[in-house]
Amino acid sequence: MAPMTGKQHNIFRSLDWWTVAIYVALLAFGWVSVCGAGYTYGDTDILSLSTRSGMQIVWIATSLFLGLVILLLDDRFYDTFAYVIYALLLLLLFLTIFNPHQIKGSRSWLVFGPLRLQPAEFAKFATALAAAKLMGSYGFEIRRWKHFAMACTIILLPMLFIVAQRETGSALVYIAFFLMFYREGMPGSILFTGIAMIVYFVVGIKYEDTLLLHTPTSVGVSVVMLLIQVFTAAMVGIYCRDRRLMWYLLGATAGLTLAAWLFSAYVIPFDTVPLQFAVSIAVIVILLLRWLRTRITTYALISLFTIGSIAFFHSADYVLNKVLEPHQRVRINVLLGLEDDLNGAGYNVHQSEIAIGSGGLRGKGFLNGTQTKLKFVPEQDTDFIFCTVGEEEGFLGSATVLVLFLLLILRLIRLAERQPMSFGRIYGYGVLSIFLFHVFINVGMVLGLTPVIGIPLPFFSYGGSSLWGFTLLLFIFLRIDAGRNLTRMR
Repeated sequence: MAPMTGKQHNIFRSLDWWTVAIYVALLAFGWVSVCGAGYTYGDTDILSLSTRSGMQIVWIATSLFLGLVILLLDDRFYDTFAYVIYALLLLLLFLTIFNPHQIKGSRSWLVFGPLRLQPAEFAKFATALAAAKLMGSYGFEIRRWKHFAMACTIILLPMLFIVAQRETGSALVYIAFFLMFYREGMPGSILFTGIAMIVYFVVGIKYEDTLLLHTPTSVGVSVVMLLIQVFTAAMVGIYCRDRRLMWYLLGATAGLTLAAWLFSAYVIPFDTVPLQFAVSIAVIVILLLRWLRTRITTYALISLFTIGSIAFFHSADYVLNKVLEPHQRVRINVLLGLEDDLNGAGYNVHQSEIAIGSGGLRGKGFLNGTQTKLKFVPEQDTDFIFCTVGEEEGFLGSATVLVLFLLLILRLIRLAERQPMSFGRIYGYGVLSIFLFHVFINVGMVLGLTPVIGIPLPFFSYGGSSLWGFTLLLFIFLRIDAGRNLTRMR
């Protein structure tokens, strides 16, 4: 092997070794978890390549080698060829749609003999690079709608191709990039709109069939209509600074709704939703008239928020019952508590909760988990691997893993904030957004707090594609950061 050059030596001197240490610790915890999840009573060699624990060592070793290669490349390579890398991964995603291999109904895997690769895992770092290249270019301003639409296009294209592969869970991960958009100046109203849509969906669907005190009024629909009106009034006060109109709208809408509820409950029962809909239309008209009179565009935008909220909510039921696949619909119903289905869609979550709960404070010990050893938990070494941590390592082990992920996120924030170039900062926030989304959703679905969408836990779930993909994400950013330090040292 050729001796290490002075520049390469400086790279390792300027490398953020704290982040590398957290990465190695997560790999070690991950391998122990794969051992526990894949172990069967009577196995004598957990290091054999015929076992998943043995193969995971191969994936870890190749990931470390991949990280080394990334560090040895010039950091300017990733900036220069960001669009090329993105285009190549988009082409690969598109071609994957037509591959003949289906695994669990998904066409997202490329099969080369014993090797299986999932291009969606590698498209994450390519998308983060392309977004950083665009948003870091001279003159880019995310508050300009044209520029914002260009950035959204970079995110949405891989999502569309992945959905076409029937891999909805992996596609949803790309929503995490909107957290990076927010850090780079995306209006908070857009992020709030997304959160509001989730609230509308959960409240509306969960309580749609619940009636208000034996009246024809649906609690879910009525409450959502009230929320839309309250959110609209609050936005008028915050973004238009029109406190007088805000209090007028809050008083009128809340007062009319409360009066309608009381009249319907104690005088003449009737459905209050049509009245609330009429009130919402009146609010929209008031905002549009205020826009025409003052020429302040914000009033028109808030009216569009109100219109969009009403349209979204009334289309949510159609999407749930007519667009989503039956298994996806059942998973949402189970999550919202509308169905139990412990022998069907709710089985995985129910068994994972039993496994985690049985671990207690200190766990049952390495290779001693009964729920996982007896294979009660499906996908226990991939999507549901965190239940193995809870059963064998207990609350203390689970908390340690979550603390390690928290330290990784906090470290990435610090590294991103110290970048002198916007390209490095934007890419760094893209990386930490992806990690945050994966950890939050994966741990949440194992605990029954988020929908089961089938995404891996970084550095824990078995397999080469996810491990390589997360390694690429992390080490490209570490190389960019090391380049920053080298520039300063010069």
